[in-house]
Amino acid sequence: MQPQRYKPDQPTRLLFDYPKYWAECFGPADFLPMSRDEMDQLGWDSCDIILVTGDAYVDHPSFGMAIIGRLLEAQGFRVGIISQPDWTSADAFRALGKPNLFFGVTAGNMDSMINRYTADRKIRSDDAYTAGGMAGKRPDRSSLVYAQRCREAWRDVPVIIGGIEASLRRIAHYDYWQDKVRRSILADAKADLLLYGNAERAIVEVAHRLASGEPVREIDDVRGTAFIRRSTPQGWFEIDSSDVDSPGKVDRIINPYVNTSDLDQCKLETEKTAAANNVFPLQDLSSRKKRITPPRDKSVVRLPAYENVKCDPVLYAHANRILHLETNPGNARALVQRHGDQDIWLNPPPLPLSTEEMDYVFDLPFKRVPHPAYQGARIPAYEMIRFSINIMRGCFGGCTFCSITEHEGRIIQNRSEESIVREVEKIRDTVPGFTGVISDLGGPTANMYRLACKSKKIESACRRLSCVYPDICKNLGTDHSSLIQLYRSVRQLPGIKKVLIASGLRYDLAVRSPEYVRELVTHHVGGYLKIAPEHTEQGPLSKMMKPGIGTYDRFRKMFEKFSREAGKEQYLIPYFIAAHPGTTDEDMLNLALWLKRNGFRADQVQAFYPSPMATATAMYHSDKNPLKKITRSSEQVATVRGERRRRLHKAFLRYHDPKNWPLLRDALKKMGRADLIGSGKHQLVPRFDPPGCRNATQAGGKGKVSRRNTPRKGTIRTQHTGLPPRQHTSKPGRKKGRR
Repeated sequence: MQPQRYKPDQPTRLLFDYPKYWAECFGPADFLPMSRDEMDQLGWDSCDIILVTGDAYVDHPSFGMAIIGRLLEAQGFRVGIISQPDWTSADAFRALGKPNLFFGVTAGNMDSMINRYTADRKIRSDDAYTAGGMAGKRPDRSSLVYAQRCREAWRDVPVIIGGIEASLRRIAHYDYWQDKVRRSILADAKADLLLYGNAERAIVEVAHRLASGEPVREIDDVRGTAFIRRSTPQGWFEIDSSDVDSPGKVDRIINPYVNTSDLDQCKLETEKTAAANNVFPLQDLSSRKKRITPPRDKSVVRLPAYENVKCDPVLYAHANRILHLETNPGNARALVQRHGDQDIWLNPPPLPLSTEEMDYVFDLPFKRVPHPAYQGARIPAYEMIRFSINIMRGCFGGCTFCSITEHEGRIIQNRSEESIVREVEKIRDTVPGFTGVISDLGGPTANMYRLACKSKKIESACRRLSCVYPDICKNLGTDHSSLIQLYRSVRQLPGIKKVLIASGLRYDLAVRSPEYVRELVTHHVGGYLKIAPEHTEQGPLSKMMKPGIGTYDRFRKMFEKFSREAGKEQYLIPYFIAAHPGTTDEDMLNLALWLKRNGFRADQVQAFYPSPMATATAMYHSDKNPLKKITRSSEQVATVRGERRRRLHKAFLRYHDPKNWPLLRDALKKMGRADLIGSGKHQLVPRFDPPGCRNATQAGGKGKVSRRNTPRKGTIRTQHTGLPPRQHTSKPGRKKGRR
């Protein structure tokens, strides 16, 4: 009997309510097998599902493939893992034999392009998710390459892609590394399904439906999935995205970097879209007394076609804005985007997991250590998180440079205190090398645990991009009492000496709860606390959707006050961004002057990293502001392009580095601020270089002087806006947000 199809008016099926698959009789494995020998030891003749990943296999809930693998195992399926295969042929993808149901493919916890390249497009020398930190163990655009090799290995086996890389490339997207708009990864990978966001609900439903014999091509009604179809089914109403947010007339673009065939195709696709007779134009109904709208569960918003957005940055910004407006699971509609002669169809986002479901996922039998095949080799990402615990997921901050909300959603999904305590006890009792210190209790942010909208009705109807910008929404609960109680419960456990908070703190929320700040500062700061004001100037802050520097000052005063009361010498480590869209040279100069006045010296600096699908990336590509309605004449955004300007903005953050002085002196003269050149306290850089100093252009502008692991007093570290390694989870892994 096939599972019934999902209907919006039916209650959501819980993860633990599915009947177990027959292979449940084999029981859980110590580690999911990575070889045929391990399968033989388990008594398996085949795998039902094979997961292919670009990461080393660590059986820990911070690693996406471990969560998905253990979850599918708990449903009764036999799950094997192919980790970091040789992608130059299909042989490695045949290592575990032919899967009975499907291949699940992910690039890993981190986008493979951000994993390999710096914000300056230079190749990194290491990979935190590989044994020994060795670089080069995965290809560029790993999800795409792996999916194609799976198809080559077993042509008749369904291929399902997911994880952060696929999730952020589910529609036509700007690719920073090629400086062009690429097609949806689903079209290029030739996969059968794409699962975006946290995919537990989707992967469990899809697995059971495939196991019941349902063809993968008929699975087109699962939330959080994308797939390819040729036309819109009968009974659906198409809404042109221009009705949701009109971008204005599409003009023929004269661009020397776009060839004429692309322009002709752009014009042709525009005419096709305009002439389509299946579009449901809401504006045509405005003359009626009562405005009629189609039912939401049968509505699909048609985005401009790939052929349009690839050669028209304004349409790209428009499509990006529409996608972000349709991300609330309570009111989102399906989206569709034409790619040539086929449509990429995106079902609405997945519904958040309940606390009971979150507990179910994190209580699965993880070994919490790397697979024995690595023979104890150091895996840097694992070393970073092995004593940390994910207490929640999701983020309602909406920072435009961050991709957490696009992947995990804005509704916070919480674990129970009991489940978290059980995990702490398991770490204490079973994880090798534990010394009594929990390195982090957090998630995408440190302090959004159990924070939510005061009204479920308002939450399900809301279309705001952020709950905390331009100010904290009056409907948002900011009570930190549950988090305070959690901290107290964990640190009182026998054998726990210290509980640190290492996730990025959302300080504009923290100042609403002085009791929380006191608790944090008194018990959970290990000398330094990371926070991210990102900038001091309103121009860039408004494009980041971050609070003004005045909120940082309020938090700093509270932090210093409670540190004194606790008798501790502790310091804030503020993070700042260079070269973010909306930032002018004057903005960076003012930030540098603020840093000098406050005695801060940046230890490490990297610039804005345009990751796929982020709102700030749309600004970077289009010079438009998708936070507002997009038109041809709408707000222009100052964008920092070119190696020299990006290096200059980084140099302002490291104004104290002699290697940057020649570049800064030249810039200050051009800006008419030569008065800031000199040795006075109010001046930024001296007139002369110290003996033997190299020019900043020769130094490469990396701005890295100290290699110390711990910054000294008055030192800050700034990081790029591409998610750090611990943020890039393909499924619900640990994510340390820059808040």
